[in-house]
Amino acid sequence: MVTKLYKGHRVIIGSLNLIFLRPVIVSISHMNKIISFDKVSGILVCEAGCILENLIAFLDNQGFVMPLDLGAKGSCQIGGNVSTNAGGLRLLRYGSLHGSVLGLEVVLANGTVLDMLGTLRKDNTGYDLKHLFIGSEGSLGIVTKVSILTPPKLSSVNVCFLACKDYTSCLNLLSEAKRKLGEILSAFEFLDHDAMDLVLKHLEGVRNPFPSSMHDFYVLIETTGSNESYDREKLDAFLLHSMENGLISDGVVAQDITQASSCWHIREGIPEALMKAGGVYKYDLSIPVEKMYDLVKEMRIRLDASAKVVAYGHLGDGNLHLNISTPQYDDNILSQIEPFVYEWTSKNKGSISAEHGLGLMKANKIHYTKSPEAVQLMVTIKKLLDPNGILNPYKVLPPSLFT
Repeated sequence: MVTKLYKGHRVIIGSLNLIFLRPVIVSISHMNKIISFDKVSGILVCEAGCILENLIAFLDNQGFVMPLDLGAKGSCQIGGNVSTNAGGLRLLRYGSLHGSVLGLEVVLANGTVLDMLGTLRKDNTGYDLKHLFIGSEGSLGIVTKVSILTPPKLSSVNVCFLACKDYTSCLNLLSEAKRKLGEILSAFEFLDHDAMDLVLKHLEGVRNPFPSSMHDFYVLIETTGSNESYDREKLDAFLLHSMENGLISDGVVAQDITQASSCWHIREGIPEALMKAGGVYKYDLSIPVEKMYDLVKEMRIRLDASAKVVAYGHLGDGNLHLNISTPQYDDNILSQIEPFVYEWTSKNKGSISAEHGLGLMKANKIHYTKSPEAVQLMVTIKKLLDPNGILNPYKVLPPSLFT
């Protein structure tokens, strides 16, 4: 995790009163030690610079799993994951970091070390301050240590890759999966025809699971349980029922870990394929699932054939990754996308940032999701914890509110 601090230097030139900001980069990459792990409770305490993939490997050896898994796990740090409240591929099963993180150590703007590194699952004494820093993007304090609840590793994992004729079928399939698979359902991802087309064209070694045809929509389902025969029986019954009711046009079930990895590679490889295709405008949106693909359809109507509208995401938790792929970046195309995409999301009671945060680019757009009163309270908290505005300034909240 990298946090920027700014120190101001006031200089008077003639009638101009200027402040020059000198950035200070704080990196915690060397704070990468695992402090403790309790095999009974599954509680891991570590420093914030630990790479997520290293934590996943450590826990795997202990018979546990991280409740967070990301395509960027090989480079991202747990402190940054917490600071951005990263969602990831299995939020459907394990929930957000607001539920998994039990405690934090945070350094405030004035240098105070705030010790909230508790390991209790239940502590109802006063305000739960750690939640202020989860998702604050380093604007309120620098996370230096994390305690997190990790679930036990289960022995039975099944992955299937399915084809659906339309988006309504995907929604109905999700409803059936929740009912029929219940406690073993761990991921429900979707991608459309254009996303699959990009992956097949731009990623080496990727094969179409259905070589004889292309479909309009694809769904990846993962189940995780403790009884292999029971879990597979439930999955097979669900797939048969869904096929008989026309929810599935075609499908494959991974027979081993290699085939399961191939299925996941299709889904996780979409961002890389988009980058190889040319320019891309990315939007990370949370929208009620029944309306989610309506935005994709409307965006295709707005843009001409030179821009390809690509959609994929975490259907199980209503997170749409909307991408507009173009041969090169074009201001005319951007003007057709924004502010329409934000206005449409706001009108339909969605969030303009589901899991990637606001950062610099969306700080001025927070009003599309949050009320003026909520934003003003956030400004008050920011001024209280960071009165000089040295922690990641210009991020999360509109700079105009601090002048």
